[in-house]
Amino acid sequence: MKALVRHRYGGPEVLRLEEVDRPGLEDDRVLVRVRASSLNKTDLHRLRGWPRLTRRRAGVLRPKNPLLGNDFAGVVEAVGKDVTDLEPGDEIFGCLPGAFAEYVCAESFARKPANVSFEAAAAVPVAGLTALQGLRDHGGLRASERVLVNGASGGVGTLAVQIAKALGGDVTAVCSARNLEQARELGANRVVDYAREDVTRGDERFDLILDVAGGHSWFALRRILTSRGRLVVIGAHGSRRQLAHIAAIWLASRRGDHAVTFFIAQLVSADLELLAELLADGRLTPRIDRTHELADGANAFRTFAEGHVRGKLVLTI
Repeated sequence: MKALVRHRYGGPEVLRLEEVDRPGLEDDRVLVRVRASSLNKTDLHRLRGWPRLTRRRAGVLRPKNPLLGNDFAGVVEAVGKDVTDLEPGDEIFGCLPGAFAEYVCAESFARKPANVSFEAAAAVPVAGLTALQGLRDHGGLRASERVLVNGASGGVGTLAVQIAKALGGDVTAVCSARNLEQARELGANRVVDYAREDVTRGDERFDLILDVAGGHSWFALRRILTSRGRLVVIGAHGSRRQLAHIAAIWLASRRGDHAVTFFIAQLVSADLELLAELLADGRLTPRIDRTHELADGANAFRTFAEGHVRGKLVLTI
């Protein structure tokens, strides 16, 4: 099968489209013909080998596994003998390492809604799980609470605005001027252009802040939290700048009374199924900035690395 691979750490220039072995079918898994995948920040960091501490598992000098990618949507081609609820031809989506390839052997997934394209479904798994678990599980968002999504234009942020609305939240979205209208269309009750207004200096207080973008100190964020407000910071697999931001907030918040959480999203099948329900009824509609064919993967990574993608960038396979 064809797959997008890299045999050393570096930028998009190290990526190659190569023939690799198709994954074998295991008893409790399904073989999926991938139709679409999408890029996440973790893919960019793994391409570069960031942060260096993760190389202990991934390979110190060069990656042990040349494959990249996590999100996938596709068609079941074969099922293991222990799989009883799927058959060849079923359409599913999910995430697992090595998804920038023509085939994956998947264990955790959800059925793709018939009214949702492969591209849209592939845009959801990692970013959707991150947004859902950040808001619901780690942020404890309840109906009618005021939630601030700081960084509402990227993959996680655009889904977080919609999921927060689906959970009953009153949402304020912070993004750049060119993304204000998009945030309104996604359902935000209020939008803030960060270049014109510093939300941490305003009068509004929030029950929950989902900090995707970084850029504000703990002392600034604490100022706009209610007495029982919570802060959830996204980016545990982030860049060196983001990791430094997380460390600074963690140290500064140790003596405070507010709940501050940093987390890594977990692959939970029930959560994927919930995301599928939100997709099916239209409460969750991924924003796709552009699509690239798998053979054009290096250019897709170059675009992604520029940092101005609105929503998600999708690879068609």
